[in-house]
Amino acid sequence: MTRRGYQRLGVDARRSALLEATLDCLAEDGMGGASVRRIAERAGVSPGLIRHYYASKDEMVHEAYAYLMGNLTGAAAASAHAASEGPAQALAHFIAANVRQPNLSARKVSLWATFIGRVRSGQRYADIHRESYREFLDLLEELVHPVLMQHGLPADPAACHHHAIALNGLIDGLWLEGSLGHGLYDPARLPGIALAAAEGILRLPDQTLVRAVAL
Repeated sequence: MTRRGYQRLGVDARRSALLEATLDCLAEDGMGGASVRRIAERAGVSPGLIRHYYASKDEMVHEAYAYLMGNLTGAAAASAHAASEGPAQALAHFIAANVRQPNLSARKVSLWATFIGRVRSGQRYADIHRESYREFLDLLEELVHPVLMQHGLPADPAACHHHAIALNGLIDGLWLEGSLGHGLYDPARLPGIALAAAEGILRLPDQTLVRAVAL
């Protein structure tokens, strides 16, 4: 089986540490202030070691974007894979993990906003955005299909793709709003809201997903 992008980026511990330091610097200092020297200091390594891994700051920042998105997808996928009570539980855990910590995070939304603003002007950013979105949709389709089959609902590829797009929009909206910390509601409500809304999107019986996750 081909290793997914979000899985490949977590293999090298040293590279991961450099990417974490890059994200820290971007979060604190912005794109302009996150110099190679500043990133090296944050990671506790020499600038020369960074040059061993990356030919330029741009290359490192691009990979940091892919790493951020991969971690978000990977955390939710791990939650789904750990579920052992069947397809509904796996899908429910995947959805809920996206709107809970550690994915629910003001820092991660801020970083996402830093990168997403460059998608229209930078081809490499656009490619990373497209690939991470594709992987997320693929995972949703894989999780949705057996749930639909269990309930005798249309589960052809077009239907699963349609539902994956709708669920992605639901997850993105709740993740974004919930991470901003505006204080209008308790973020702990978000998993239940997301699961109930997902049941509506998929036309599942009430509580099919909600009861599959401890809220």
